[in-house]
Amino acid sequence: MNEILEPGMIVLHPSAPEWGEGQVQSRIGDRITVNFTEAGKQVIDGRRVTLQILRFNGM
Repeated sequence: MNEILEPGMIVLHPSAPEWGEGQVQSRIGDRITVNFTEAGKQVIDGRRVTLQILRFNGM
């Protein structure tokens, strides 16, 4: 599922809902950089975590 992520998409981290919504900044292979409202910029290992897509933010 992470392979369809694109910059601008709004996501949630399923194991860290306290991080709030996050906006995808980039996806390079399995490395996904997301800016979360409550946790700031995080680099996610897409092999271990499947982010939940909330919306496409205007796409």
